[in-house]
Amino acid sequence: MRRPPGNGETASKGIGGWGLWGRHEPRRLGCAGPDRCGQALLQIGINMMALPGGRHLDSIPMSGQRLHLMQVDSVQRWMEDLKLMTECECMCVLQAKPISLEEDAQGDLILAGGPGPGDPLQLLLKRGWVISTELRRIGQKLAQDRWARVHSMSVRLTCHARSMVSEYSAVSRSSSQEMGQIEKLLMEKCSELSAVTERCLQVENEHVLKSMKACVSETLSTLGQHFGQLLELALTREVQALVRKIDASDNIYTTESTTGNLFSLTQEGAPLCRIIAKEGGVVALFKVCRQDSFRCLYPQALRTLASICCVEEGVHQLEKVDGVLCLADILTDDSHSEATRAEAAAVVAQVTSPHLPFTQHLSSFLESMEEIVTALVKLCQEASSGEVFLLASAALANITFFDTMACEMLLQLNAIRVLLEACSDKQRVDTPYTRDQIVTILANMSVLEQCASDIIQENGVQLILGMLSEKPRSGTPAEVAACERVQQKAAVTLARLSRDPDVAREAVRLSCMSRLIELCRSPSERNSSDAVLVACLAALRRLAGVCPEGLQDSDFQQLVQPRLVDSFLLCSNMEESFV
Repeated sequence: MRRPPGNGETASKGIGGWGLWGRHEPRRLGCAGPDRCGQALLQIGINMMALPGGRHLDSIPMSGQRLHLMQVDSVQRWMEDLKLMTECECMCVLQAKPISLEEDAQGDLILAGGPGPGDPLQLLLKRGWVISTELRRIGQKLAQDRWARVHSMSVRLTCHARSMVSEYSAVSRSSSQEMGQIEKLLMEKCSELSAVTERCLQVENEHVLKSMKACVSETLSTLGQHFGQLLELALTREVQALVRKIDASDNIYTTESTTGNLFSLTQEGAPLCRIIAKEGGVVALFKVCRQDSFRCLYPQALRTLASICCVEEGVHQLEKVDGVLCLADILTDDSHSEATRAEAAAVVAQVTSPHLPFTQHLSSFLESMEEIVTALVKLCQEASSGEVFLLASAALANITFFDTMACEMLLQLNAIRVLLEACSDKQRVDTPYTRDQIVTILANMSVLEQCASDIIQENGVQLILGMLSEKPRSGTPAEVAACERVQQKAAVTLARLSRDPDVAREAVRLSCMSRLIELCRSPSERNSSDAVLVACLAALRRLAGVCPEGLQDSDFQQLVQPRLVDSFLLCSNMEESFV
């Protein structure tokens, strides 16, 4: 239902104000802007509307009944006129505009629909998100000394906390004594916060308010701690129930459903992954992966394991249950589906990630590394899709960081030929993310002297040159970053391989030096990346040392002869010419 205009609104189409998507400038249609809305409303209220011929209502003789109508309240008259005339655009504007003058009032959090009956996990996650957000926003308003908002949000926070406690109690199992105590402490702090913020509204002395602000801040902090403890306890209970269900079930449908719920929890972040790992989730999932009757559930269980192993507790649990040996068995068993082996490769990629320092102590991995590397190279060679190839190549790339012996194994397994052949297969290698994995492997393998001859034999220099020209298709930040990594690692690979004179001469013949110079001098070609610039300067200097005749004098004097840092500063501050 439309409401009467007010606070700078009118039902007149020509008057500017708040549009459907926010505030905009008054339309230039010869009508009043927002600063004249009051005058326009007054004109509507007393019916000073122009008639054809330039006359006004006050110059027309009228009967007593007509005069009586003119004295009716303006809002009532507006509502009567509304029955005969509607303007769709104005209706949209009025319905979209918030009633509250508070700019953040429209952001008040409401649980839409709410979790279904008997679904304590979703209830905890949704209520937990709402309360966490409210706590953060109260802290922001407190820092701004907006006491009215702090108090109203504190009251709403108390309602959310009470709802979470009562709703969870209604759908969960019998509550523990520890949870009962924390629930009591939480509600006491909520009441205390509401009471103290209400008192702050009545205080005008700044010094008193300052001392009370510290009290409110401390109460808010303690409340947050109690809420975190309560939420962790409740989630731990639910995770324990899921793990027990997986551990005890011999029904494939029950196990599938429960494993799916566990995977959903891993997507909520590292804290929940830690809880799952501590409560035996890794053990239960590997138990599934060791039962032939559950073979069709292996991909789902392995995908969940990969998510859990993003935290240290997950990796430690994996090592305790000989998880690496189980992964090796799956990868080397051709009777398993490609999807199963791909998900096993994903777990290997996760636990060998160079970005996770705790994975470097995975001693059991070294015992099975040769089997795993062999199986991964085979998976890359036989991959039927880009996703499978990406997972297998990512695992290989991480393993080359994990241990230097892996590079020698890859060399013996002709991995360079497998990877470079895949680059020409668009079905397997079709994104910069996949090429990032391939060039990472090549960069790490290029420290070996024997690698150079294999690169030349497989036309690898030409492919590396193509990677120096990697461009994003979509322009998304993730894809742009992947392209930068491909360019940087391709330059690093070229610099390392150019120790071999044959590789250097092949690179010069293919005009690699021209491309490196272009990347150094043109910031747009490297997306203004300093990492790419440094790598290209290093590769250019290595090539110039072998074939200096391939450079012009200006390039040699600016990019090769000075110190590396001087050339870097020259190129990083270089402005492009648009002539």
